[in-house]
Formats: sequence, structure tokens, C-alpha cells
Amino acid sequence: MSPSESPRGGSQTPESTEVLLSRIRAGDADARERLIGRILPALERWARGRVPSGARDLVDTDDLVQMTLLRAFKKLEEFESRGPGAFLGYLRQALMNRIRDESRRAKRRPHHGDLADVVPDEDSSPLARAIGTENLERYESALEQLPDEQRHAFMLRMELDLSHQEVADAVGCPSANAARMLVSRALLRLSEAMKDDD
Repeated sequence: MSPSESPRGGSQTPESTEVLLSRIRAGDADARERLIGRILPALERWARGRVPSGARDLVDTDDLVQMTLLRAFKKLEEFESRGPGAFLGYLRQALMNRIRDESRRAKRRPHHGDLADVVPDEDSSPLARAIGTENLERYESALEQLPDEQRHAFMLRMELDLSHQEVADAVGCPSANAARMLVSRALLRLSEAMKDDD
């Protein structure tokens, strides 16, 4: 049964991340599994293409995502929500930190063989392919300049590939159209911030 189905076959609104987090803190293992099932595919999509080629032989992208989730759930009591979408933003940042750690670890390893340093990743995210590796740091910097609500909405839609309705539910917008406008404003501010970096 999907989270949007009731036991009687009708539909109901899926539980918010905040409600699931509250239930997980109270020891509800089923809520934990539902939340992981909801966010795992989005985090795996986001992480594709972000692990540097030199680190890919040390760790699998999906393993990095799962290790990040495991650590996050072990430290769930330390997480302080700052509004809708904050938990996914927290996980995204934790995953980015893990990727950076793996990249540093790979650079410390001695290089063997004559293979090219850059191996194309067929599974890279659309965002990573669109902006290119060299612009990723500029993008991250500009993203941090956005107001929290815009940043969370933008990341959920553009990086985690949630629908506008899912974004609306996650950040507390009244409708999918309101979420679409929020993401559009974030995109405009992000592009202006990246232009200022030139």
C-alpha cells in the first residue's frame, strides 16, 4: 500500500515529513521506513554524477546515500527543524559533506594506471550535466544566498526532482502553483547571484 492510500482503498493526504519525524522519534519503525522510502530515490538521483571519478572505485554512490541516511537517523534527536523542507535540506548537506570527504580521501590515494582522470558518468544528474563540474562550486555558493524557503523549494524541485505539488506539501505552500512561483523566484535570484560571481 502506498503512503497516499488508506487501508480501505480510498486516498488520503500523505503524512508530512514533520509528522513522520515526530513518529520516528517516538519509536515508530514503520514511519521510519515510509520516510526512507519517500526520500531515498530522490537523494540517490541527486547524488548521481556528484561523486568524483577518482572516488567512485572506493565507494558506490548508493552506498554513500545509505550511509548518510543511517548517520542522520542515528542523530535525529540533534536535528532541529527550521520549517518545512528543512530535513531534506539537512540530508542534502550531509550527503554533500560525505561526497567532499570521499573526494579528499581519493586525492590522498596514490594514482595508478594511465586512465583518464575524468570518466564520464552516464548516470549524472540533469543539474550536474547542465551546469558542469567547474560551475558546481559557484552554484553551491549562490544557493546558500537564497532565503531558506526559496532554497528548500528550489532544491526539492530542481535537485530532488519532486513535483510542484510535492514541493508545496513539503514547504507549506497553499498550492502547486504557489510552489511553482516560489521555485521560479528562487531560480531568478540564483541566476543573478551566479552572474555577480563572474
